[in-house]
Amino acid sequence: MPIYMDRHDLNDAITAEHVANIHQEDLKIEHEFGCKGLTYWFDDHRKTAFCLIKAPNKEALIEMHNKAHGAIPNSIIEVDPNIVESFLGRIEDPVKAKNDTLNVIKDPAFRVLMFVDIPLSKLNAGNRESRRTKLRSFHRLLKEQVKSFNGRMVKDSMFSSLISFQSVSDAMSCSLGIQSGFRSLSGNAEAFRLKIGLSSGIPISEREGIFEDTIEMAERLSKVVNGEIVISSEVKELYQSENLNKSIDQNLVRYLNPSDEKFLKIFMDFLDASWNNPSLKVDDFSCSLGLSKSQLYRKIKSITGVSLNLFLKDYRLQMALKLLDRQHGNVSEVAFDTGFNSPAYFSKCFYEAYGVLPSHYVKDHD
Repeated sequence: MPIYMDRHDLNDAITAEHVANIHQEDLKIEHEFGCKGLTYWFDDHRKTAFCLIKAPNKEALIEMHNKAHGAIPNSIIEVDPNIVESFLGRIEDPVKAKNDTLNVIKDPAFRVLMFVDIPLSKLNAGNRESRRTKLRSFHRLLKEQVKSFNGRMVKDSMFSSLISFQSVSDAMSCSLGIQSGFRSLSGNAEAFRLKIGLSSGIPISEREGIFEDTIEMAERLSKVVNGEIVISSEVKELYQSENLNKSIDQNLVRYLNPSDEKFLKIFMDFLDASWNNPSLKVDDFSCSLGLSKSQLYRKIKSITGVSLNLFLKDYRLQMALKLLDRQHGNVSEVAFDTGFNSPAYFSKCFYEAYGVLPSHYVKDHD
């Protein structure tokens, strides 16, 4: 039977005790609708509640809520319980305190997500065994740091990781620890680059996946924005609130203001939808984003550190890497599929970026 998570936007008068009583009302009649309430999260600060419920379909879940207390969910998504647990730490009610007649859960589902990215470069594309040895050492370091700062590993692959934190201070401290340990481990700061993005949010937004908007922003901050550790404006505000307006060392951490975050989202949404179009031009970006060429150039340069043309080429090369890793097709097919007009030009750009021809890269990864 599917498992769903729903979101309830509550008014300011609702307390944790109210939500606990509502949860109990669901449990009393859940059998009538073939449902089983697993647990919930309540955020008193943001006045949101999230229920985790096993149900035959969304309609049964809504009918159960409506009969039990009338609080209809604002949103519902189907979820994988293992993924929910990796983000939030549990998929059932915490053990009730002794002598408590009501199990009041004061546990918000709001999380700070860290995306760690190790982009492939010409200095780490070759010498596969040496690269893997260093990456294994780094991942041991990463797991140690995540454990030390109460993080939860959601996904971990060779060149990227996704980690969930309840505390923004833990997330920031872990980021700094990872970056410092990484420099010591790599020896040469140029041999391996490490980029970290921190974003924050709730499990359900307007998207279908759990924490989808927050994951997307954390990944874009790490992969797109110029800086080793890049944080969202909300993470910055939360960190300073938790630490009595303690200043952030801008030599170590970069943060975007809300207008730059909005631009980044619009820009990357457009790019994600059109990057493989070989006729894509600067004019297309200008028209879509409503900026002149000079405004667009300054904005892109400020956020990414490079020109739009160079950023587009690098983006296409990164997508080509993914296709080659998946054995999507031969080199010529990948060249055309990623927006390059010529396989020869693609091979030239690939070699300049990664220090290896795409044909040799494919053989090395067979």
